[in-house]
Amino acid sequence: MSNMKALLINGSPHKEGCTYTALQHVCKGLEDGGVATELIWLGADAIRPCIACGACNKTRRCAFGKDDGIDKLIEAAGAADALVVGSPVFYAGINGSLKAALDRMFFAAGSTMAFKPGAAVVSARRAGTTVALDQILKYFLISQMPVVSSFYWSMVHGIAAEQVAQDEEGVQCACQLGTNMAWLLKSIQAGREAGIEPSIPEQRAWTNFIR
Repeated sequence: MSNMKALLINGSPHKEGCTYTALQHVCKGLEDGGVATELIWLGADAIRPCIACGACNKTRRCAFGKDDGIDKLIEAAGAADALVVGSPVFYAGINGSLKAALDRMFFAAGSTMAFKPGAAVVSARRAGTTVALDQILKYFLISQMPVVSSFYWSMVHGIAAEQVAQDEEGVQCACQLGTNMAWLLKSIQAGREAGIEPSIPEQRAWTNFIR
């Protein structure tokens, strides 16, 4: 086992339901590839939304992060080498609590996630999966995170964990997602050992549409 670790976030209010089942298969792919995993359940308690107060600009922590565990999530993500976010599909989108958590997490500390591989997996009874995937991936794409893919869109189907387990293509896709992430992590590590580092702009350009 290498010293690399991936953080997986279970964004479902159900601790060991469909989303958890999918993430377990991602874990298998990662661990078989030599990457340690940490799975954090977001929980079923209310998570307040970001209010854009700007307090996190200097601290890289949410002003309310100690109240509902968002700061712990930020710290766990900062200590990990990669991030996997899992969510059920609610009205063709991700769980509202997960969105609130990701908004606050990335608004406060998105810059610290740069160049860490990110991946998403979603669970639905039937539809809305690609929209939910797109919603999660937007957090990675704005944060300079390489996005990890599988041989199909990383989604599973079923209304209960037992049904998800029967979705052979879905769970194989999730496992391959973990395998691909492990490969990318090792490739990044090898690149850094060879002296290859990402190029970061010295100063970011900001353009407003209304002047």
